[in-house]
Amino acid sequence: MDRVRAGRWFALLTMTRILGTFVAIGLLLGHRVTTYDVPLAAFTVAWSALTLMLFGRSARLRAAPAAWAVDVLAALALVCASGDWRSPFYIFALTTLVLPATGLPWRGAVASGVAFSAAYAGVAVITRKIPSDTLLNTIRLETLATHLFVPVIVVLALAYAGALLDRLRAAREESERLVLQAERRRIAWDLHDSAKQRVHAAHLMLSALEGRLADGDDRVLAGHALSELRAATADMETSVAELRTPLDGRPVDELLRERARELAPIGHARIDVVGALAPLPPLLAAHTFRIASEALTNAVRHARSDTITVTLDPTHGGGELIVADDGVGLPDPPPAGGHGLRSMRGRAETIGAHLEIGPAPGGRGTRVALALPTPGGPP
Repeated sequence: MDRVRAGRWFALLTMTRILGTFVAIGLLLGHRVTTYDVPLAAFTVAWSALTLMLFGRSARLRAAPAAWAVDVLAALALVCASGDWRSPFYIFALTTLVLPATGLPWRGAVASGVAFSAAYAGVAVITRKIPSDTLLNTIRLETLATHLFVPVIVVLALAYAGALLDRLRAAREESERLVLQAERRRIAWDLHDSAKQRVHAAHLMLSALEGRLADGDDRVLAGHALSELRAATADMETSVAELRTPLDGRPVDELLRERARELAPIGHARIDVVGALAPLPPLLAAHTFRIASEALTNAVRHARSDTITVTLDPTHGGGELIVADDGVGLPDPPPAGGHGLRSMRGRAETIGAHLEIGPAPGGRGTRVALALPTPGGPP
C-alpha cells in the first residue's frame, strides 16, 4: 500500500476511533452499565490514545496483522467487560476493522470481517445475554443479526472503496504518462525539425565565412561562435534523445543508471548511482529524472571531475536525490543560471520539490540536492 493511501486510511481510523470512544464514554456515563464504568471509560481513552499514537508513528505497525489482532482483542475484551453483547463499545470495536479492511487483499479483508463477526458471536455467548427465545422474537433476532452482519458490511464497503481508489489512481497515472509521452514527442520533433536544423544551417554559414576571414579578431570571434554552435548542437541532440526516451513507469534509479552508461564515454569520470527511491507518480518521476539527468550531464561535461555520485535516499520525506562531483566546482561568484539551471529550478518548483545547488562537502566540486515533497503533504 502506498503512503498516500495508508495515510488516508489512518485518518479514517483516527476519526472513527475518536467517535467510538466518545460514544462509549457517553453511554457509560449517561447510563449505569457496570459497577466500574469510570475505570472502563479511563481504559478506553488510554487505549485509544496509545493505539493512535503507535499506529501514527509506525507504518510497519499499521501493516502488521499481529497489531490488528491485539487491537481487536482489546475492543472485544471491553465488550465482555461491559457484560452485554449490546455494548457501548460496539462502535468502538468496529473501528478495529479499518486497518485490516484496507490493508489486506479483497479476500483477506472479507475474511477479517467474517472472523470479527464470529468472535463477536462468541462474546455474545460468553456474556450469556442472548435470551432462549431470540429466534422466535423478531426484534431480538434483527438486533442480533444487525450486530453480526454490520462488521462484514463495513469491511466490504472499505475494501471496495480501497479497490476503487487504486483503479482511479492507476487510471490517473496512465493518463499522466500518456500526456507526458505525447508532449515529449512533440517537443522532440519541434527541436529536431526546426531548431536543430536552423542551428546546423547557421553552423554551415559561419564555417564558410570563417574561411574567408583573415587572421585577426574577426576570425577568432567566428571560431568562438562555431564552438558555441557545436556545443548547442550537442546539447540539443542530448535533449532530443532524452525527450524520446520513454520512462514507461520504470524506476528513477534504473533510468539514471541507464543515463550514466550513456554519458560514461563522453568524459573520464566514474559515475556511481547508489540507492533507489520509492515508486513515484509519473509526473513526479519524469521531473525528478530530468533534473537529475541535467545535473549529471553538467557534471560530465563541465566539472572535469574524477568521480560523480548519484545518491537516492527514500527515507527523508518524499525522498532525496543528490548528484555530487569532485570537480572544479561552481565559478565564484556562482552563475545567475543558464537555461539548464533555470530548467532544473522550474521543474523543481512545478512538483513542489526543494532544489539546492552549491559546493560539495569539503568545498571541492558541486552538489545538486533535490528534496521531493512528502506524499499527501503540502508542497
